[in-house]
Amino acid sequence: MAVRDLDDYPWDAVAPYAQTARVHTQGIVDLSIGSPVDPTPDVVVEAIRTATDAHAYPQTVGTLALRKAIVAWYARRRGVSGLSADDVLPTVGSKELVALLPLLLDLTAGDIVIHPRAAYPTYAVGAKLVGATPVASDDPAEWPEGTKLIWLNSPGNPDGRVLGVPDYRVAVERARELGAVIASDECYAELGWDGEWAAAPVPSILDPRVTDGDMSGLLSVYSLSKQSNLAGYRAAFVAGDAGLIARLLTARKHLGLMVPGPVQAAMTAALDDDAHVQAQKERYRARREMLRPALEAAGFRIDHSEGGLYLWATEGEDAWVSMGRLAERGILAGPGHFYGTHFPQHVRFSLTATDERIAEAARRLTDS
Repeated sequence: MAVRDLDDYPWDAVAPYAQTARVHTQGIVDLSIGSPVDPTPDVVVEAIRTATDAHAYPQTVGTLALRKAIVAWYARRRGVSGLSADDVLPTVGSKELVALLPLLLDLTAGDIVIHPRAAYPTYAVGAKLVGATPVASDDPAEWPEGTKLIWLNSPGNPDGRVLGVPDYRVAVERARELGAVIASDECYAELGWDGEWAAAPVPSILDPRVTDGDMSGLLSVYSLSKQSNLAGYRAAFVAGDAGLIARLLTARKHLGLMVPGPVQAAMTAALDDDAHVQAQKERYRARREMLRPALEAAGFRIDHSEGGLYLWATEGEDAWVSMGRLAERGILAGPGHFYGTHFPQHVRFSLTATDERIAEAARRLTDS
């Protein structure tokens, strides 16, 4: 498969629903895309301001200060010990890594890439670009011989499903039986909401309770877009197996995949400051507590959504029918059809709208 063979970008299909929603007398409430709307934290703004004299090429490997900040963050926020500065690598956002990882790991035609059943499309796109076969499966017992890369996503996008330590252990055991790399996309890990995740941190695949001290074949992928409102900075990183990180670094040097120097400084500041992360989580919590009961009152059932930035909901009809009904109320969401073939009756609602817009959506949903 070549780049020219890619399908049209799926969000183009939402345009007619957006047009309907925009003509609502009180304006559109756009809950379709998870793009942050809140301000970039002051600590980050100041860091990038002081780093603007960026005349030299940045380091692909990342500054030592940034790599140490990533290591310290994993230890402090994720309970991951044993990482060194050689076990982490900054990336130009997390989506490019998801898309390029099969290429960077030398996958080819005949190889299999596993991804969640409810998944945003980039996992499959990355597999198809190298001729590999994407397979949607959440059950490690189903993962076939020939699997070379396994993607996990916790908390999940779109469904907010959270993997616990036992889930990770089973997945890692099966990956090692297959000789596959297992990469965990953990970009929403600071946003745990329900069940045990209301109090306990969402675990990482690099958690010692998962690895028993052995990180071979394991990668954790993380982004600062959600927790620090840095989507426009393209600020992310990968950590884990030192041998895999070294392979990725070599390939990324050749390809020129470098995080800009000022962004590296901003990432370092963001990772060193937990206060703004907690403040942002509370913003999302308040919006979630407004939107969820309104959706339920309107006849939606919320599935999973124990963590993450979305509510994964269904009213028992095709998602496009729900999209049309929502658009008439001036609300735009994301249809489950975009996230695989398994959830055609689900709709994804993002919490990334202002307090006023979330409150307006709740009002429209509960109006008789």
